[in-house]
Amino acid sequence: MATARQIVALLNSHVQGEEEQFLSIALQVAAAESRRGRKEVADELKRLVDTARDRRRSASPAVVPGGEVSIPITRPRGELQNLLTNTYPRTRLDDVVLRPDLKDRLSRVLLQQRRRDRLRAHDQTPNARLLFVGPPGAGKTMTASALAGELRLPLFTIRLDTLITRFMGETAAKLRLVFDQVASVRGVYLFDEFDAIGGHRTAGNDVGEMRRVLNSFLQFLEETNSTDSLVVCATNHPELLDRALFRRFDDALEYGLPDDAAVRAVLAARLGRFKGARMAWSKIVEAAHGLSQADLVRAADEVIKGAILDDQKAVSTESLLAALTERRMVRETLASFTEK
Repeated sequence: MATARQIVALLNSHVQGEEEQFLSIALQVAAAESRRGRKEVADELKRLVDTARDRRRSASPAVVPGGEVSIPITRPRGELQNLLTNTYPRTRLDDVVLRPDLKDRLSRVLLQQRRRDRLRAHDQTPNARLLFVGPPGAGKTMTASALAGELRLPLFTIRLDTLITRFMGETAAKLRLVFDQVASVRGVYLFDEFDAIGGHRTAGNDVGEMRRVLNSFLQFLEETNSTDSLVVCATNHPELLDRALFRRFDDALEYGLPDDAAVRAVLAARLGRFKGARMAWSKIVEAAHGLSQADLVRAADEVIKGAILDDQKAVSTESLLAALTERRMVRETLASFTEK
């Protein structure tokens, strides 16, 4: 028999008009019935799901300008409006410059999500809890957008400024609301600057309140995710995280600063048609050493703006070198403030 949470998820997906999510949850119920020895009920549910999918395949999907299948609009309601912001990214995984090993692991996550019904039919679940660690500007947030874009799902970003409060028990209650949404509306849920929640439980902060929040988060994260929503937690400071967190995630991906090949790839992609025919890439790569992907993107954008205002069709090596030097000075200035 379906659990109360699965019934809520079924009704919510029906109300939202998200038929694929509805059918996915129905398959989860079928798998649970099969485990209880109720094979006839499980087989009947699977047959009905197959029939519904056959009818869907014979129908024409809604198409938006540009030839892409449209996404149903899903917006947080009630108190969730203050806790979540949602977007519908068009970013793809190829738009993010990643090490080959990271790209392979993320591609595996996407494959499992796209074939999650097949996994569910064999009592397996797709990877859905990811931890991204690495320096600022390394591509963590952009990767979350790419996962949402690839799966054509909304990206829900949790607003820590409204989630975390000074009143005892209120933050955990708000977390409960967020995870209820995770279990009822399929999407990619991003906890950025996650160390604000996931800090060491031994830290003596807020008279133990944040320790209670972390315990609540650990409990909620391990609950059954009826919608196979992706929960992505990103942090610049993995050393601050409680050790118990790491085993709760299906995968932890470590980001770093771009190497020489990645520097050239990021800049070339960002410059696009403004890339000069004879760029001195060896000098450019040397000048970009130690900068993040975000720094490279900002430098490229600056020289593109300059080229547009100067009526130039391409940027010069000199202008790009100057922009990279400027980004380095900004980074060093900010670092000097944090060290004081």
